[in-house]
Amino acid sequence: MIRKSGREVHRHWADEVKAQIVSESLRPRALLNEVAERHGLKPSHLSIWRTTARQGKLVQPAPEDAVEFAAVFVDPPVAEPPIKKASRPEIIVGAVAIRLEDGASAARIAAIVRVCAVPA
Repeated sequence: MIRKSGREVHRHWADEVKAQIVSESLRPRALLNEVAERHGLKPSHLSIWRTTARQGKLVQPAPEDAVEFAAVFVDPPVAEPPIKKASRPEIIVGAVAIRLEDGASAARIAAIVRVCAVPA
């Protein structure tokens, strides 16, 4: 605003109004010069307000179309208990269970299975 004497009048803008104008200038497809002109500001003045907002010194209002997000906390995965290796193999045929010694070899297990497979 310019007085008749040619000196500019310094208006005081409330922080809420500044923040609203800055928010408007940050909308998609908004042009800084057009927003400044619409509010009777110099573009450089609005640019300074935008810088102040980026520095966190001017709190922006939430946009009208803002989407709220909820915090999500993810617990670390729970380790599965290790699978215990069977040290004592068992061979079950019908109602009979044959428990072999700890660490029985594959050859020993195969021999017992062959004997169990022979019909009586």
